Amino acid sequence: MKRFTMMDEKFICEHCKSEVLPLGYTARDHCPYCLYSKHVDILPGDRSNSCHGLLVPIGIEKYKDTFKIVYQCERCKKFHKNIMAQDDNMDKIIELSNVER
Repeated sequence: MKRFTMMDEKFICEHCKSEVLPLGYTARDHCPYCLYSKHVDILPGDRSNSCHGLLVPIGIEKYKDTFKIVYQCERCKKFHKNIMAQDDNMDKIIELSNVER
């Protein structure tokens, strides 16, 4: 099991410039408006990754009773996955679910 550090902070999205508020029930790890994230963690919430590239949402995968957003980092090209949040833009989620990889 991965070590998880609870980091539920507000931030300004580097992609769409929206103000993103804390999620409240778990750690906020991506923008709910455009779904972009930032490559800052090695282990969830540790903020110890030096890459700091934008994580571009490229797809969706089914995960238990929800979905994970699949990302690719613009800078280092690594892939990453985050569980979608309850307030994520459903139009963007649907759009990503139709993307063929």
